[in-house]
Amino acid sequence: GDHLCLAALKRGLQPSLWVISEAFYASVQVKSSFIAIKNAVNAQPCLLLADALMAQLCSQDDRASLACCLPLPSSSSSASPAELDPLAATLVLDRVQDAGNVGTMLRCAAAFGYAQVLATEGTAALWSPKVLRAGMGAHFGLKLHEGVAVNDISKLHMPRLATSSHQGEHLHTAQLPWPHAWLMGNEGEGLSAQAQSQATQHIRIAQPGGEESLNVAAAAAICMHAGARK
Repeated sequence: GDHLCLAALKRGLQPSLWVISEAFYASVQVKSSFIAIKNAVNAQPCLLLADALMAQLCSQDDRASLACCLPLPSSSSSASPAELDPLAATLVLDRVQDAGNVGTMLRCAAAFGYAQVLATEGTAALWSPKVLRAGMGAHFGLKLHEGVAVNDISKLHMPRLATSSHQGEHLHTAQLPWPHAWLMGNEGEGLSAQAQSQATQHIRIAQPGGEESLNVAAAAAICMHAGARK
């Protein structure tokens, strides 16, 4: 889609190939609002497809008329501890399975200044279509590491804050030095015991309404906003 393609261009990425429908190509050439796409498409290899064929390349709920091909960043595959930035504000995803949740959390991380995301095995693939759509371009502004061993979380040289619904200091009174890392766990089980052991501090969100827990993406947004504010 044009939103993700424009997000990549704004981050300085250069697609190796553009794929565009005939109808959209015609509109790109005449509409001033598409000037960035027009310049990019005209300057690089472009595959022009019939509208019906382009529709077959898209999923049922995503009738995009534009796509671009980008190489996966080297940091998207399993990372060695040496490749992790030990001082970058970080979001750690421990077996977060729902793609919508993962994409939303990536978008929040980018919005609130968390430059690095570590995903342990069992987390939804960060570059899958649903995560990309929910991330709305956040991928291109983050350093992403997938398949990270839980023990490697200790390579982060900063406070590592584990979220919990039943222990630790309340978020609204906690002192949160910057930078730090938030550890967010599986939707049903929360953080694994191994991930919990990597935490230096436990934090919980006050829930005066009495609910047992929050959706993990909602909790991550609250925590990262509070962390950025402090």
